[in-house]
Amino acid sequence: MELPTHLLLLHGYWLIFFWVFLCLLGMPIPVTPVLLSAGALSSDGDMSFGLSFAFGLAACVFADTTWFWIGRFYGTQVLRFLCKITMQPSTAIRKSAGTYGRRSALVFLYAKFIPGLTALAAPIAGQRRMGFSRFLVYDTVGSMLWLASLLLGGRLFGKLLQENPHLFDWVGRFSGLLLIVGLVLFFVARLIRRQIQLRRMISTRLDPLELKDMLDSGEEVYIVDLREPDERKEDAYTLPGAHLLTPHEIASHSSSIPLDRDIILFCSCPKESDAARIALQLQKQGIDRVRPLRGGYEEWKRLGFPLDSVVA
Repeated sequence: MELPTHLLLLHGYWLIFFWVFLCLLGMPIPVTPVLLSAGALSSDGDMSFGLSFAFGLAACVFADTTWFWIGRFYGTQVLRFLCKITMQPSTAIRKSAGTYGRRSALVFLYAKFIPGLTALAAPIAGQRRMGFSRFLVYDTVGSMLWLASLLLGGRLFGKLLQENPHLFDWVGRFSGLLLIVGLVLFFVARLIRRQIQLRRMISTRLDPLELKDMLDSGEEVYIVDLREPDERKEDAYTLPGAHLLTPHEIASHSSSIPLDRDIILFCSCPKESDAARIALQLQKQGIDRVRPLRGGYEEWKRLGFPLDSVVA
């Protein structure tokens, strides 16, 4: 692949602006060769590195802001449209949408490095009602990181790339490898953080004797039996007044969970792994007074505390 240096020399910085802008709007045009070429030309003084960066950044912010407001006003309609122009399956669109939570803005720091996510991040942020000022700050920082990596890559390896255009393919593979390593480290860090949160949640578990005292005193609590139906068939008893909801069902019933009392979750696992995981999910949805039951159902039964029959 030949670097388009002659096009840049002919059309200048406006080529960078419109090329980046059209790419981020979803058009299937390769933007990496243009930015690498601009970086390479800046090493010889044929182009200004600062102006190339400024025009590219303006294009990024303009394109992403356009998508943000389109997503804000048209919601799911624009996501269906993006399925077509970005050639991403609908499942990928839904998974991308699912990455947005309390730390959703961090997605913009790496979105442009991931094919497919580039055109999806901004409209999904708009659909999910992210604050515009927050979006603008993180999108600008992410765009700066993306542009700087490509322009600096072209500046550092510009002469080699111009003398041997085939090296461009090697640079692409090498940058892809770095991206993969970065993503692996990112997900490993998230996994470690999740395990720490689960351990912290397990440490806040409620002792069965304390729960029995609460029930005996007439205190209102909301108990959830997270066991699967097959487990309840084998042992057709549950805690007094418990609501029967599997881990897969509780998400659709979260709106009916009261916020004015303690929420006690239990499962059949003695280490309360399912209960701790669901408790963590509910806390992310704003349900704060939720705790796993220490020892789960088996510990409650072992202590000989009252049980209710499971109604089929």
